[in-house]
Amino acid sequence: MAYLRGLVDHWLNAYDWRKQEAELNAYPQFTTQIDGQNVHFLHLRSPEVDALPLMLTHGWPGSFVEFLDVIGPLTDPGSSGGNPADAFHFGHSEPAGLRLLRPSYRGRLDTTRIATAWAQLMRRLSYERYGVQGDDLGAAVSPEMGHRR
Repeated sequence: MAYLRGLVDHWLNAYDWRKQEAELNAYPQFTTQIDGQNVHFLHLRSPEVDALPLMLTHGWPGSFVEFLDVIGPLTDPGSSGGNPADAFHFGHSEPAGLRLLRPSYRGRLDTTRIATAWAQLMRRLSYERYGVQGDDLGAAVSPEMGHRR
C-alpha cells in the first residue's frame, strides 16, 4: 500500500504532465476517416529523400509513445551514428483493436479489415511501397498488409 500511495503522490504532485504533453505534441499528428472510423496517426518524413516509408502499428493498450525512442534513429540514422541510407519515413497508426470496436461500428472487424484500412492510409500519404512492423495486435495486422498487396 505504501508503494501505491507513493506512486499516486508522484503522479499527482511531482510528474510534469504539461512537459509530457508538450513532448507528445511536438510530433506531427493527424486524423482521417477510413471505413467510417476516425484514425489517429503520426507522419514524419526523413531528411533523406530516398528513405523507405515504414508503418509501425502498436497493440492495445498501447500508444505511439512506445516508438518515441526509435523515431529519431529511424528517420535520421546519420544523426545517431548510423548510415543515412538506412533512413525511413515514419508512419504510425493507432491500434485498431478496441478503439474501433464501438457500438456504432457496423460490420466485423478483423486483421484483414484493419490491414486494408492501413494500406488505404499509406496510399493517402502517397506511399505505394513501404515496410511494416507491428507488435501485439500489430504483429497480426502487419503481415496481413503484405498479404493484401
